Amino acid sequence: MGNKSFFAVLIVLIAGLVLFNSVYIVSEKEKAVMLRFGEIAKADIPPGIHFKVPVMNTVTKFEGRVMNMDTRKERFITAEDQFLEVDSYVQWRIDNTRKYYQATSGGQKEVAMNVLANRVNDGLRSEFGKRTQNEVVSGERDQLTAIIKERVDTVAKEQLGIEVLDVRVKGIDLPQDVSENVFRQIRTAREKEAQEKRARGKEQAEIIKADADRQKIVLQANAYKEAEEIRGEGDAEAAKIYADAYSRDPEFYSFTRSLKAYEDTFTNGGDLMLLEPDSDFFRYLNNLKGTAK
Repeated sequence: MGNKSFFAVLIVLIAGLVLFNSVYIVSEKEKAVMLRFGEIAKADIPPGIHFKVPVMNTVTKFEGRVMNMDTRKERFITAEDQFLEVDSYVQWRIDNTRKYYQATSGGQKEVAMNVLANRVNDGLRSEFGKRTQNEVVSGERDQLTAIIKERVDTVAKEQLGIEVLDVRVKGIDLPQDVSENVFRQIRTAREKEAQEKRARGKEQAEIIKADADRQKIVLQANAYKEAEEIRGEGDAEAAKIYADAYSRDPEFYSFTRSLKAYEDTFTNGGDLMLLEPDSDFFRYLNNLKGTAK
């Protein structure tokens, strides 16, 4: 009874071990192939619980989700022979597990990524060579990456069993040696432009100053002319007033003028005048003297 019990337990254990090794699970995040003595017996196994023959069959699983790959920075030349350093990345996933397993030496991810990176760089080199720096930096970047994505996807599906979902250019930079030369050229161009603007500004300043001086002379001349005209009109008006006043009472007008002359003459005690006593200048004084007698 002891031996029978032992063998029964042993058989159960062996059966459990065989059953355990016969069951495998593929999750939603995975893709898998089943091998029979190293050769693919079943590919693209769907998610779920599956069975295999122990020892005879083995199962290899791969990442089933979308994967990102940053390519190494590469130097490309544009249509105008301008070197650019480009960073890019690729989104991809396994599409055909049979092709993928066979093309990557048993599903080695590094092999797939190296091939994929080379294909992307070849595409970038070809498309950059057809475009100018301005086109690849701004205007046609989306168009360029779309062309590369389609081309690389076609090749990757045929050769690697990989679906390329997206190709993007992360950054475009000038190489260090080229950057320094470009910056020197930009600085020289800006300095030349600044000098030209200063020269044009100085020329404009001289023109404005000359025009201002000319306008000043014209304004002064016009003002002087207008002042003389007003002065002339005032003198004429004054003469007319004097004439009117003189015509009304010539004697009184003559008398007031004589008084004004006496005032102007005798206000300064240092003046010396030599005149005849019966001079017309003393006419009103003589009259006053005669009246006083």
